[in-house]
Parts: sequence; structure tokens; C-alpha cells
Amino acid sequence: MNLKQIEYALAVVDTGSFTRAAERCHVVQSALSHQIARLEETLGVSLFERSSRRVRLTPAGEAFVQSARPALEATRRIAEDVAAACGEVRGQLSIGEITSLTELDLVDLLAGFHRQYPRVDIRWLMAKSELLIADVRERRLDVGFIGVWPGERLEGVEYRLVAEEELVAVLALDHPLVVVEGLSLAHLENQPLVDFPAGTGARRQTDEAFAAAGLGHRVQFEVTNVRLVEKFVQRKLAVGLVPARIAESFREVAIAAVRDAPRRHLYVIWSKNPTPAARAFVQMIEQSLDAKQGG
Repeated sequence: MNLKQIEYALAVVDTGSFTRAAERCHVVQSALSHQIARLEETLGVSLFERSSRRVRLTPAGEAFVQSARPALEATRRIAEDVAAACGEVRGQLSIGEITSLTELDLVDLLAGFHRQYPRVDIRWLMAKSELLIADVRERRLDVGFIGVWPGERLEGVEYRLVAEEELVAVLALDHPLVVVEGLSLAHLENQPLVDFPAGTGARRQTDEAFAAAGLGHRVQFEVTNVRLVEKFVQRKLAVGLVPARIAESFREVAIAAVRDAPRRHLYVIWSKNPTPAARAFVQMIEQSLDAKQGG
């Protein structure tokens, strides 16, 4: 057994595919499959159930992942920790964010980080809050930027509050509610709504707010990208509830404050045992937030 074999097997676990794992590891699929076969031969077990549609871990594979992931991470960190002790930050930095992050210009921050730490290999992706939380907790990601309803508890990660945001209603320009004074959730109870899918962290913000007011609500259109809210509202198909800063970027819609509006908390989260690169990036984020809040 060697570290490359462990890396290949974990890449299959993370991507759910031998093809995508080979692309991620920059090797041909046959080479990756051969190394995993040798690993299984060494261990005397099958790690994966293979079918034409999907790859699934066997019980032995589940046990392998529990030991292999921290072992690979610890090995990778030896060189990074030694370099950091000598004043050089290098290694990998994986970051995830929600599609509706408004408080920070993450690309700008990453550009500044890259200038300061050019030997860090940066990986960036976008996903839902609940997936980002799980990935940071399980150390598949170093840092995540998430949005959750105020009552959400964050466990197994370090975190800092980035901002508290109030959601506003976005309506078609000629919608009857545009002229209503003191708009409230009660006015929206029977309106068709466009929102994120049920069960997601983004959806809980509105679900909890309506429930707290003792109201029902009709989510007729479920989307995974906040920009689609704009289109549904423009076409007079639904009313949306989004953070004010996002609403301000929409065109050809009306924006209305809601008296008992849902709220969301934006957090930056990171591992309880961050790599040198993650620690340096979090420090940069905190300096940026301190400068904003101090100003």
C-alpha cells in the first residue's frame, strides 16, 4: 500500500466516479483503476461496488475511508507544517461558497491571497450550505462561506459571523402588493413563491419565518440558483424572498421591505485543525472583516 493508491481511492469516493477521479488526479483512468485494484489486493477486500451507473463503497470501503482520509491528510501536512515553521506557506487550499454570497468579494480576496502566497494551490467551488458544512467537517474542504437561518447550530467546525441579512420581497413591477404599505408575511401567505428546495439551509430561512408567524406558504417553484428567482419574478410567475443586496442587483422587478422578514446569518467556517494555508486565509478574511466593522 502506498500514498498514491490511497489518494486515488479517496478521489473515487469524493467524485463518485473512476473517470472523474482520474481527471482530478491528472492520470489516465486505466492507471488509476490498476492502482486501486492493487490496493484492494493488498488489503484482501473490495472497497467499491462497481456498476454501469454508479460506484458505491462496500462496508470494508467505509472502514477504509475512516482511517485513510486522516492518514493521507497527516502525511500531506508534514511538508506544509515544516515549511510554515520556516516562514513559508504552501500546499493546497480548498474553498467553497454559496451562490448568494454578498458580503465579501471572494475572488478579489483570493487574488490578494495568491499574490501573498503564490506556492499555495487554490481550489474553489460553489455548493449549498449544508454540503459545504459537511465537507469542511469531514475535511474535504478547508474553508466554506455559508448562509443559514439564525437558529442553526454549527457543530464540528470553527466559525465567524460575517453578516446578518434581512430578506426582502421581490415582485413583478405591476404586482398589486407593490403599493401595499407595511408589507408582511401574511400578505405573501397565498402568493406563489419561488425559493430554494425544501430541506436546504437556504429554504429554512423562509420556512422558519412563516412557521413562527403561524402562516403557511406556497412554494411552487424550487430553484438552485438565486438568479433564477429574478426570472420567475420578471415573468410574473412568483414572488421571491432574497437578501437585500442580491435584490438590488435584479433588474425589472420591484423590491419591498417586509415587516417581519426572514433573516439569514452568513458565516465563514473552517476546520478545527486548519492547514497552514487555511490558517493564513482565515486570518486574511478576519482582517478584512475587522477593517469593515471597524470602519
